[in-house]
Amino acid sequence: MNEKEENRAADGGWERELVENLATEALREKRRARRWGIFFKLLTFLYLGVILYLLNSGGDIDLDQASGKDHVALVELEGVIGSDGPASADRVSKGLRKAFRDSRTKAVVLRINSPGGTPVQASLIYDEIRRLRRKHEDIPLYVVVGDMCASGGYFVAAAADKIFVNRSSIVGSIGVLMDGFGFTGTLEKLGVERRLLTAGEHKGMLDPFSPLKPFDEAHARKMLSEIHAHFIEAVKEGRGDRLADDDTLFSGLFWSGQRAIELGLADELGDLGHVTRDVVGIEKVVDFTAKDDPLQRLADRIGVAGAEALAKLAGWWPGIR
Repeated sequence: MNEKEENRAADGGWERELVENLATEALREKRRARRWGIFFKLLTFLYLGVILYLLNSGGDIDLDQASGKDHVALVELEGVIGSDGPASADRVSKGLRKAFRDSRTKAVVLRINSPGGTPVQASLIYDEIRRLRRKHEDIPLYVVVGDMCASGGYFVAAAADKIFVNRSSIVGSIGVLMDGFGFTGTLEKLGVERRLLTAGEHKGMLDPFSPLKPFDEAHARKMLSEIHAHFIEAVKEGRGDRLADDDTLFSGLFWSGQRAIELGLADELGDLGHVTRDVVGIEKVVDFTAKDDPLQRLADRIGVAGAEALAKLAGWWPGIR
């Protein structure tokens, strides 16, 4: 033993070195265990995500459907019809196309609970229903109304083979509106000067802080009348001679479900169960309503935590390494 080793042994340096080595190895082992734990947790999340996707992919795969059973395909139209959200033309039409394409679909039920929405989106759904019915003549499409099927909601419903309602459902409102407010006197009282610069004589028409001009009002009314005429044409095309000869049909009024049947706006009283059991004769229902991608929802929920876990697993996250 040389002089240096003798000095280290004398002051206990070899013991400290042993303890340091053991502590370092323990930290390394703990880090490895933590990384493997994160890895297996991520695998579990991925596995659950795949299962959720298979079970909730908007009707793409259904356990009973996969077993080869005939069924009634259900598509939901819920809420205000607009370009965004679950009642958009893209979302509803996607569900309808899947429903009609399925080889085991014997009938399609579009269940509507909507106060209306934009005429363009409603018209797009209406046209898609008509197209699908021409392409699949042997598959009927029935509408089942919930609390409300008004305005744009009824625009869509008019394309169905039959419309089923509850006695207390609100049906109709075949009209078009454009609303707003006028604040022309308010600015003067507040001492505010309105400054509106436009390029184009009528670019600022219907500005709420400017007086309503006769030409602007006449132009807006003409446009609304054109859209209203399109609405009426679609209802007449869809309902045909079932419509009653009543001047109030296209006035924008709405009625109870029972009165809507009397006016020819609806056909029968009934809910989803009645249609499947008594009309179609098949109680099995498969939901084809287009839904958000479950994997995307899972990724959004994991968010930063998932990114942090991946970074730690890869050794990119700052910490003891």
